[in-house]
Amino acid sequence: MILEERPDGAGTGEKSARLQGHDSLTQTQRGQLQSRRARIYQQIDKELQMRTGAENLYRATSNSRVRETVALELSYVNSHLQLLKEELEELSGSVDSGRHGSEAVTVPMIPLGLKETKELDWSTPLKELISVHFGEDGTSYEAEIRELEALRQAMQTPSRNEAGLELLTTYYHQLCLLDARFLTPARSLGLFFQWYDSLTGVPAQQRALAFEKGSVLFNIGALHTQIGARQDRTCVEGVHCAVEAFQRAAGAFSLLRENFSHAPSPDMNAASLCALEQLMMAQAQECVFEGLLPPASMAPCDCLAQLHLAQEAAQVAAEYRLVHRTMAQPPVHDYVPASWITLVHVKAEYFCSLAHYHIAMALCDSSPATEGELPAHEQVFLQPPASSEPRGPALPLELEERRKLGKAHLKRAILGQEEALRLHTLCRVLREVDLLRAVVAQALQRSLAKYSELDCEDDFCETAEAPDIRPKTRQKPEARMPHLSQGKGPDIFHRLGPLSVFSAKNRWRLVGPIHLTRGEGGFGLTLRGDSPVLIAAVIPGGQAAAAGLKEGDYIVAVNGQPCRWWRHAEVVAELRASGDAGASLQVVSLLPGSGLPCLGDRRPALLGPKGLLRSQREHGCKTPACTRASPRPLLGWSRKTQQGKTGGCSQPGAPAKAAPPSPSELPGQL
Repeated sequence: MILEERPDGAGTGEKSARLQGHDSLTQTQRGQLQSRRARIYQQIDKELQMRTGAENLYRATSNSRVRETVALELSYVNSHLQLLKEELEELSGSVDSGRHGSEAVTVPMIPLGLKETKELDWSTPLKELISVHFGEDGTSYEAEIRELEALRQAMQTPSRNEAGLELLTTYYHQLCLLDARFLTPARSLGLFFQWYDSLTGVPAQQRALAFEKGSVLFNIGALHTQIGARQDRTCVEGVHCAVEAFQRAAGAFSLLRENFSHAPSPDMNAASLCALEQLMMAQAQECVFEGLLPPASMAPCDCLAQLHLAQEAAQVAAEYRLVHRTMAQPPVHDYVPASWITLVHVKAEYFCSLAHYHIAMALCDSSPATEGELPAHEQVFLQPPASSEPRGPALPLELEERRKLGKAHLKRAILGQEEALRLHTLCRVLREVDLLRAVVAQALQRSLAKYSELDCEDDFCETAEAPDIRPKTRQKPEARMPHLSQGKGPDIFHRLGPLSVFSAKNRWRLVGPIHLTRGEGGFGLTLRGDSPVLIAAVIPGGQAAAAGLKEGDYIVAVNGQPCRWWRHAEVVAELRASGDAGASLQVVSLLPGSGLPCLGDRRPALLGPKGLLRSQREHGCKTPACTRASPRPLLGWSRKTQQGKTGGCSQPGAPAKAAPPSPSELPGQL
């Protein structure tokens, strides 16, 4: 048998060589990416060293001029760090096949950088507090403390997606639980919480846990801005996600502004938060407008559709003008990057020009509508204040009159787009953003081309004056609170017991073990409530009274088993199962002065300029009506007012009471 060479053997070898070449190319690309990552890591380390040195100098010097110079340098270092981290994340995502590849050009958005912090040692103060106040071995809670420290470490670098938001909200929830369990108006953890300003990079530190909570809430809002800015707004789903993200960001900043006062860092003062809230609402409105734009191949020919687009664009321009006025005034002007102020101004001019462009398209290219179908003049245009002319028909019906008025609006569109390009060129930072220039230049070329079509050689008539366009939108974005409940998880220090009793706001005495036997009339007590079970009544002369149990005591152990989290039925079943031999109980008795004060007795604390906690009344702030009805700590989670629930309140000087029994948990006499 003769073996013949296959004719496709050479082709197989060539294919193998091509595959090997492709693998080599892939390895080379990955090696280049790895080298770029290594260089970025080195630059980040260098910037961190520079920031540490500048921070030490900022603390050591008392010269105001030197501190001003160092603060400016810190601002540059912090901005450079944010850019390096974003570049590093883009490199990490460059091999992700899930990134959208749309060729459409959209206007860039403004995301906020996250506040950075330094490491924190929770171990010493928490162990001491657990040992001194809770009467337990603080070293036995090392696992819980390590879990808290790991959570804080992880939330410093969240991913820009829902998982990152859940991580931040989980840590925020744990801070609220720490506040309710370990802190009182007269007691703090003694820790310095240090955070870097997101806008200036200057470090600030406070002893108050409220500063930690406020900084985390700020990062929740900032992460929403980053999620919104990276959406693919060329599709309907991307536009919806971007609008939702910017609305949530505005809600986070609004919540922070309403509940946090006298912040130690510029990015969290009321003026800056107000400007950031307005910026997020303007960007959400811009996304709404982009969602209404039809594809280029399906340009609307309907006159009314073009008029609606014009008013939507005018609404976006009005929003950005408001943001620009806020950012251009001190003190916000001193904190916000100059490139942001310029970009907001560019967008205001750009969208104003788009409004005039769509009006021109409605006049020149759209099919003429009948007079009854067109909206009234005052519904589309703003009448000049000094004008005495009647607000006549909506738009001219004659073709020549429509052409002249459309040409006037195109002229205003061209002037606005040229002004936007001029402002873009004047800003050094924006000059590097080629995408923004491409968007405005593309709009300008479109307007010039249309203007040349309408410009007749024998047109010697004076150009009409194009009136301003009335802003109007069919979808007004509103600030929405972030989903703080999505990170709601179990209390890390769950073993200490329910917050209704076992917190730093209460003082108690551990009694027992007490041996309780069953008499002819039973145990001689009545139990009520859950977690922990309350001794609601003790029958005089009964077994419980003889053993020393008192009304108002809480059962924390039965026969050596901790039962702080047991339900009413479980404790009753354990006592009945003990039989005539009786049961061994451990109880806690609340001491006088225990109990969580209601809000009428202690106002929500606000952070003072020097780290002192001051009441709202001292600062002349009005307490919102809703906070009088339900006790909520500063920036805390809302709690039910029912007594006995986790985090609930009771009157000062009275023992904390358990929750009202449900039908399945009616008081039972034993």
